Amino acid sequence: MPEPRRSARALARRWWPLAVAVPLGAVAGAGYAAVSHPSYAASSYVVVVPNTPGENSTAVNFAQAYGRLTGQPQVLIGAAAETGHTVAVLSGLVRGTTSPDAPMIEITGTGARGGEAVRNADAVAKSLIAFGNASSKETGVRLVPLAPAAEPDAPASPSAALDTGVGAAAGVLLGTLAMLTRRKDGPAVRAELPAQPAPEPAAQAGPKAEQRAEQRVERQAEQQPVAAR
Repeated sequence: MPEPRRSARALARRWWPLAVAVPLGAVAGAGYAAVSHPSYAASSYVVVVPNTPGENSTAVNFAQAYGRLTGQPQVLIGAAAETGHTVAVLSGLVRGTTSPDAPMIEITGTGARGGEAVRNADAVAKSLIAFGNASSKETGVRLVPLAPAAEPDAPASPSAALDTGVGAAAGVLLGTLAMLTRRKDGPAVRAELPAQPAPEPAAQAGPKAEQRAEQRVERQAEQQPVAAR
């Protein structure tokens, strides 16, 4: 068999789990993107303004606090009737994010249609403003709408490119695990050890031979004076 063909077969036997898993993962990701329902996202913006000029750090701190309250029932209860969702359902459709440097709150609403996403974001923003301004005298800040949500042109998810890439990455992981499992379960290949040189006769004799030699020398030393007499 020619050497290139033998090398190709060896590579195929070693790497076939990875070669099969990656395309299958990519196809699975693309299939998920094709059959999943689209989800739209729209964002509404609210700014926290201090009642006393110059207290920007206070406004930033309150913006972060109000941003964490965006998904809480005390805020969502005012927007539930306008959106037509229960408080529990609406809490999964909106989220609030803040900036550590600016007193701004971004309220992102999601929905099966672009108009629904806009309605969810604007309703929660309006409810948050009412909730925060009810205690404006105590907090020293007030909430002001900055920009309403705009209807998106395309769904935020699914993304065919992203889902295909995620599926291919999952295929790489599964294929690698399969290769490691096959290598672990396969027969162990032991390298042949070099032949050890045969021990010399003196080394084979060991300590006993050395003791006998010493005893013989001692007897010879004891007999020499007797012979001299």
